[in-house]
Amino acid sequence: MPTINGSQVRKVVVACDAGMGSSVMLASQLRKQLKQHSVEVAHTPVDAIPGDADVVVVHGGLAERARASAPDTVIVPVQVFLGDPAVTALVTAVTKGGDVHG
Repeated sequence: MPTINGSQVRKVVVACDAGMGSSVMLASQLRKQLKQHSVEVAHTPVDAIPGDADVVVVHGGLAERARASAPDTVIVPVQVFLGDPAVTALVTAVTKGGDVHG
């Protein structure tokens, strides 16, 4: 299971498949929260995760597809895009230090 220290995160990708909008809202929220830490946040389809992603946030039901698309990247599965504790832990790791486990 890949791990990265929050201080090393430079690109977070929010990946989705359904196009329901909540993942886009999460990407926007993360951009605001991580901007001061020079972290780029992108939104992509789960099957098109860019190779320079450090962390991928994806719904748990799509985690295996994300791992197949980005096998060496930290994958953070969530149950809900907005308000999930895993997202809070990611933001805390980037802003205050700590490891992000995938």
